[in-house]
Amino acid sequence: MSLDLTKVAAQVGAMIAGLKDRRAEREKRLRFALDTMTDPAIDLEALKKKVAAARTTWLVAGLVEGLDRRYPAPAPPAGFTVIASDGSHIEVDRHRAVRCYLINTGTVLIAYGPRPEARLTSDPRLYSEDKDLVISPPGGGREQMVEGALLGIKRSVEECRALAELAAELPAGSRALALLDGTLILWGLSTEAYPEFVTGALLTDGLLPCLDAMQKLNADRKLALASYISLPRSTDVVNVLRVAICPSDVPDCDRDCPPGRERRCEGVAGVRDRDLFASLLENGERSALFVSPSKIVGRYGPHRVYFFYLRVDGEIARIEVPQWVAEDAGLLDLTHALVLDQCRRGHGYPVALAEAHEQAVVTGADRETFWELVEASLAADKIPGTGSAKSFSKRTRWV
Repeated sequence: MSLDLTKVAAQVGAMIAGLKDRRAEREKRLRFALDTMTDPAIDLEALKKKVAAARTTWLVAGLVEGLDRRYPAPAPPAGFTVIASDGSHIEVDRHRAVRCYLINTGTVLIAYGPRPEARLTSDPRLYSEDKDLVISPPGGGREQMVEGALLGIKRSVEECRALAELAAELPAGSRALALLDGTLILWGLSTEAYPEFVTGALLTDGLLPCLDAMQKLNADRKLALASYISLPRSTDVVNVLRVAICPSDVPDCDRDCPPGRERRCEGVAGVRDRDLFASLLENGERSALFVSPSKIVGRYGPHRVYFFYLRVDGEIARIEVPQWVAEDAGLLDLTHALVLDQCRRGHGYPVALAEAHEQAVVTGADRETFWELVEASLAADKIPGTGSAKSFSKRTRWV
């Protein structure tokens, strides 16, 4: 039976009415947040110490250079290259006849200037061996299956590995921006209770060597690395304002504000970082730098993740960069200039990322065709394989 939209319509109407009712309150909270952010009386060094000492139940950005600084866009160089990668995957399906998964990585190289060039590639890789399907602890023990969220993390690592390999092909003396879609932070490793050997395999032995390789390429060229987050939902900077508003010298949420007690910091509740910077930044401008508060980022070493917000027409994007880009004024300016240039060429979204996505995308039809190919190949080689009754039922029309 299909969705009964007649029953849903009344609920949608009630939702819209509720949004209208809450709009004035949201505007009030945003104004309070902006007034706090631009308050000249704020002592930056004192606020840094307060943030560092705070014990909060939410993530608070680290401060680098202030809260409300704005930077106009630098001009892009006459000649430059943008490389990007993106990925998609076909999940392990326990109802199928064989356990395997596929990661399809799309890469793009676009050179601008006197020698224009464009290269678009797609690299699908099938993983079916035992060593691919699990992450095993050294010395033996309980293995971790590579599926679900863990497969998503592995795909992110593979995207970064493909980008590092493409960056290594850039000629000496070139200026380039390497772009990833989404975040540089392997959030899943900090939010899920994975054992240490999983973090070691995916972060220490996976992502970080790729970042090391790209950093070292700066010995004979200018290569900036960044990730682009469209329509970010983060509140890391707003949470700095929560700390600033808190009357306690050392904020401790559990001690000072138990459930039921009114919190002064609720004056900025519901405001997101993008709301702040939409009011603060002009088109093309970037915000101050901030440091990600993620626990897992503490293990990134010289690649600790910094971020800034960028206004591109009507959207605020979050741009994440490793520490070695954040601390190099030339690489930071190159990132700002080329991300903005890419967005303008791509109607608001980086054109290289859009093209990488097109190379990487795996459609629902592709997934079905893939499994049909696997099962046909099993049958052709007379290899017995039994899927589940549930899978058979879903693929069979009964009426």
